[in-house]
Amino acid sequence: MKTEIRQGPLQALVRFYERMPDAEELGWSQEKFGWSIVLNKAGNVVDVKDLRNHDGKKPFDTLMKVPAAVKRTAGISPNFLWDKSAYVLGRTAGEGKRTAQEHAAFVQDNLEKIGETQDQGLLAFKAFLQSWSPARFDAAPFTPDMLDANIMFELDGDRKRLHERPAAKKLVAELAQTGGSEPEESFCLVTGQHCAPARLHPVVKGVQGAQTAGAALVSFNNDAFTSYGKAQGENAPTSELAAFQYGTALNRMLQKGSRNRLSRPIGDATLVFWADAADAKVAEEADELGCHLLAVENLDETESRKIGDALESIARGRRPDEVWPFLTEGVRFHVLGLAPNAARVSVRFWLSDSFGAFVRNIALHYQDMALEPAPWRKLPSPALLLAKTTAMQEKFENIPAHLAGDLMQAILSGGFYPRTWLSATIMRLRAGDNPENGWHAAAIRAVLQRKKRKTNPSLSEKESIPVSLNRDYPNVGYQLGRLFAVYELAQKGALGGLNTTMRDKYFGAASATPASIFPVIIRNGQNHLAALRKKLPGWAILIEKELEEIFDRIQPAEPLSFPRSLPLEQQGEFALGYYQQRKAKLAGQKDGQALPEQGVEEEEDNA
Repeated sequence: MKTEIRQGPLQALVRFYERMPDAEELGWSQEKFGWSIVLNKAGNVVDVKDLRNHDGKKPFDTLMKVPAAVKRTAGISPNFLWDKSAYVLGRTAGEGKRTAQEHAAFVQDNLEKIGETQDQGLLAFKAFLQSWSPARFDAAPFTPDMLDANIMFELDGDRKRLHERPAAKKLVAELAQTGGSEPEESFCLVTGQHCAPARLHPVVKGVQGAQTAGAALVSFNNDAFTSYGKAQGENAPTSELAAFQYGTALNRMLQKGSRNRLSRPIGDATLVFWADAADAKVAEEADELGCHLLAVENLDETESRKIGDALESIARGRRPDEVWPFLTEGVRFHVLGLAPNAARVSVRFWLSDSFGAFVRNIALHYQDMALEPAPWRKLPSPALLLAKTTAMQEKFENIPAHLAGDLMQAILSGGFYPRTWLSATIMRLRAGDNPENGWHAAAIRAVLQRKKRKTNPSLSEKESIPVSLNRDYPNVGYQLGRLFAVYELAQKGALGGLNTTMRDKYFGAASATPASIFPVIIRNGQNHLAALRKKLPGWAILIEKELEEIFDRIQPAEPLSFPRSLPLEQQGEFALGYYQQRKAKLAGQKDGQALPEQGVEEEEDNA
C-alpha cells in the first residue's frame, strides 16, 4: 500500500506542540544549565548553586525553562537574564579573544531590556551588572567548573529563579510580541494565515553529528538560496508563532531520553516519531507503541515475544485495531529522519500515514525476514539489522548512510527494499562475514521475498522464498549453496577442526562464478569423502545421498556443467541455500545425532 503524505513535517510538529502538556510559551525555551548565582538585594554575590545532575559518574547539565535563546551566527548576541560564563561573567576557559565584548554586550542589552523597574529581583540584577568585575571570579564562591557553562540568577531568600519572577515573565512576553522588527505580512506556509514571517527560524539541537550549539532546519544565509529579492525567512514565510512551535516540539523530541526518538541513529539520520490523534491520551499510547515497534531490541524477551506474536497475527490478516483497540482510523503516525549538514539539518526522509498502515507494513517486514532457525532471540530493529548485515565489524557508525534511510522508508511504507541492501549484504559475505550466523540470510530472504510478493500478489507459499530448507526449491543458486554446504560438511568430518575451511577460501567465488570454483570443490570433496568412508561410513553414506539429490536438481542430464556466473539475486539465493542446509539435518539423519564436524575418529552408533 502506497504511503500518502497528507501534511508536511512542520505542520505535524505544530500539532504535536499543541498536545504537549508542559509546552513552553512563545519567548521561552529549554536550555542546559550548570549553575545559578545567588544575589542579595544590593546585587552582591552571596553564593553559587550547582544545578548539575550528579547521579552518574560525571555531572551533567540540567534542562531548565528560561527566556528563549537567541540564534547566534557569527556576531555577538546576548541572551536575556542568563547566558554562558563569557557573556555573564566575562570569563571563559579558552583564549576568549572577544570575551570582553561579549560581556559588555550582555550588560548593555540586559540593562536596556530591564529598563525602569520596581522589582527587587531585577533591581538586584541591575546592580550586579553595573558593579561586576571579571576579576572577581578568581575568589570564592566561584569555581573553574562554571567556565563556559550556562548561568542563571536568583534572589537570596526567593524560591523562584530570577527569570520566573512575575516582572521578568512580563518582560519576556513583551519582548516576544515585538520581535524586534516588523516585516511585511505574508501567507504563512504552516498555518495558512497572513502574518509577519519569522526572520530566523529556531535552531535544532540533538541531531547526532550536527553542531552542538544547534543547526537550522530552515535557513537562507546566501544569495543563491534566496529568490525574488526576499531576505532570509521571507523565502519560506512562516509565522513567528508557528516557527517557535515546530522548533519547540522538535527540540523536545530530540532531547536525550525522549520516547519520541531512537537512541541510536539509522545510518547518519537521527529519527524522531510521534502520533497524531484527536484524543491526547490515545496519541500518548500510540507514541509508546511506536517506540516499542521501532526500538524493539530495547524490550525484554517477554515483551519482544508479545510484539512479535501480535505482528505475526497482523501479517496474516488480523486488523491492527483488533490487537491494539486504540488504533482507530483517525490515529496517524509520523516519522522524520534528520541528517547533519554543516550548519543545517537536512530531512533524510519523512513518512506520514495512518498508524494502522505503519503497523501492517512493519508486520510484513518481519514476515518477509522470517527464517528458521531465526538468528535472533528478540526481533531486531532496522539499525541492528543494518549493522549485522552491511557494516564493517558490525559497527553502527559503518552503516552506509543513504542505505539506512532507504531501508527505513521501505520498512515503514511497505515498498520494495533497496537493491543496495542486497548488494551490500553480499559484499560483506564476500569480504569474510560468516554466512552461517543467519543475519545475512534473513536480509537476503527479505529482499527477494518482497520482490516476489509485490510483483505477484497471488504468490503461494510454495512459490515463496524458503523459510527453512526446501530440497525441492527450483533455483540453481539455492541448490549450489546447498551443495557448497554439504561439501564443507564432508571436509570438516574428514579433517576435523580447521583454522581455515573451504568456506573461507571459496565462498565468495563459488557464489559469483560457480564454473571456475566447483570443479575444485568437487575434486577435493572426493578426497574428503574417501577419508570419511574409513572413519564414519554411515555419515559418508548420508552425505553422498544428499550430494546425489542436489546434483539431480542442478542438472539431471550429463555432462554436468555449472553456470559461468550468477546474477546478484542468485548469489543471494546461494547464501540462503547454504545457511538453510547447514542448519538442517541430512536426509536420514536421526534426532539427536550430531553432525561429524570435528573429525570423529571412531564410528558413531547408528550412524
